[in-house]
Amino acid sequence: MSKTAMTTEEIITLETLVEKYLDPSVFHLGIGKRKAARYDKRVQMYGGEGIVYLMQLFHPDELVSNRIGAYMILPTSADSCGFHTHGTRKEQELYIIMHGEGIYHEKADGQSEPQTYKLTKGNVTSIKGKALHAIENTGKEPLIIFVVTTYEK
Repeated sequence: MSKTAMTTEEIITLETLVEKYLDPSVFHLGIGKRKAARYDKRVQMYGGEGIVYLMQLFHPDELVSNRIGAYMILPTSADSCGFHTHGTRKEQELYIIMHGEGIYHEKADGQSEPQTYKLTKGNVTSIKGKALHAIENTGKEPLIIFVVTTYEK
């Protein structure tokens, strides 16, 4: 997976795409309304296909117990995020489907057969421990996911 810096034009294009479906504004205590803190572009994220974008909503020092509060955007049906685990970092991760359709894959460990679920707006997934998960856009519109990653006890 390569993390690539985004140009101003790419950021505007991404914001315009997302704003067709939802308002990704952040209202952080004492700061008021703002847009994302930063933007990440991941080519072949965790061995997936295409490009995955992350709109990181908070700066690293703004959250107490959450590592990530971000929108993950898979713009087309050619985009996916491959299998990965959060167990090595002792994290639990939630995906909240905000828009679009996708397929979610999960495995209890690296040797397990994957379970596959169709996802639509409003669905929530959860992963922790040594389990692995992956996701792919299967629709005609962007798959927009709100991601929350927290530390396990």
